[in-house]
Amino acid sequence: MIELRDLRKSFGDLVVLDGVSLRFELGHTTAIIGPSGTGKSVLLKHLVGLMRPDSGQVMCFGTDMAIATEREMFAVRRRFGMLFQEGALFDSMSVGENVEFPLVHHHKQLSAAERRDRVDEVLEQVGLPGFYDRIPGRLSGGQRKRVGLARAIVGKPEVVLFDEPNSGLDPMTSNSIDALICEMKEALGITFIVISHDIVGVLNVADYVGMLYGGHLVEYGTCDDLVRSDQPIVRQFLRRNVALPERAGEVVRLPAYSG
Repeated sequence: MIELRDLRKSFGDLVVLDGVSLRFELGHTTAIIGPSGTGKSVLLKHLVGLMRPDSGQVMCFGTDMAIATEREMFAVRRRFGMLFQEGALFDSMSVGENVEFPLVHHHKQLSAAERRDRVDEVLEQVGLPGFYDRIPGRLSGGQRKRVGLARAIVGKPEVVLFDEPNSGLDPMTSNSIDALICEMKEALGITFIVISHDIVGVLNVADYVGMLYGGHLVEYGTCDDLVRSDQPIVRQFLRRNVALPERAGEVVRLPAYSG
């Protein structure tokens, strides 16, 4: 179980998360959306203990990350994989060495041959067979994302976190990454949590969507629930990204948010 309970986090006078409660459905893809500065990445960091809340609980597999010891947090983090915005690859390492990195440091029981087999397996899964010796600097943006995903799943995590998986990609490449995320979820049967402002991508990959605004979770439900939402803030945010049917007499303005 992964659940946020009345999560609150401020930086000085800036309230970023103001009583957010949310349960992530295991085995499904949940996306968190919202304008820039509304706490999406802050929420993500709380899940793996990179930040501690001012108050509230962050329950991950029975451990409250808000009060967990370093040992307890490390045990939880081993159950997560993460795909960073730009892939976060080490340019001094080959593709294979990048993917192998978590195995070397966190799965020391594996032999070199076992690690190589596992790396080759996940590179095949993400559509990059034979890329072990390639150099990251010669990869396209989409290929870097695929390598990042291979590294995220190589340790067989129970949950994978995605921080803006389509950031910096052209529409065609974004669609291919969306398709890969869906394919990986079905093949691996694990939980995906996606942070994004790309509504088209979210509607392609998510089972459930939550929207943050002004420190609050203002909407949560399926993609259909989101598109049919009556909340003006939600509809205005979506209308900036996808076509929504107009409603008679509807005039919506998104309130200013200083975050």
